[in-house]
Amino acid sequence: MVDKATVKQLSNLSLTMFRKNFFGIYHGAISAKLDQDNFLINTNDAIFDEMTSSSFCTLNLNKQDYRWKIASMESHIHATIYTNIHEAKYIAFGMPIYTTSYTFDHDSIIFEDFFGKMTFGEIPIYDPGDCETWYVRNALEITKYLKESPSKVMVIKGVGAYVYDRDINELVKKIAILENSCRLLSIKTSFC
Repeated sequence: MVDKATVKQLSNLSLTMFRKNFFGIYHGAISAKLDQDNFLINTNDAIFDEMTSSSFCTLNLNKQDYRWKIASMESHIHATIYTNIHEAKYIAFGMPIYTTSYTFDHDSIIFEDFFGKMTFGEIPIYDPGDCETWYVRNALEITKYLKESPSKVMVIKGVGAYVYDRDINELVKKIAILENSCRLLSIKTSFC
């Protein structure tokens, strides 16, 4: 049984995040923890600007059944975060264009705009290392990093960004500030 209120909330958020280039047509993941044992996440074929109840599935944190095969390929990462970071209620993963492109030439994001400075100050950029083994290692490395991060944000070189929060509005705010600040940094370099 899919929770209709949560589906509506995540669908609306997905459309907004798609329009702001946080999600691609099939690229990204968004989830919400429903209770101690279950979370809702998009399916692997979800189209982020047209999310419906069939675009989501409910997964159990303690046992994997047939639904894990239709769920997003990021499901194991979300499950590991929910299991180890108890204040995580919502998680989003995407490849925002300006943030991700900024990772190619920098080791950290040093925010220069007001909202970026006030919210983050500086965010280190995580280098995933060997791409061949990234999907074997990523769930533990992402969870460990986020557990130690005061910003609840992880920017991964060439991969994208993971954001979690207890409040969905705070999650959206972090995503918007991160991408807008990186966009400003990108525009700034074109004037130099």
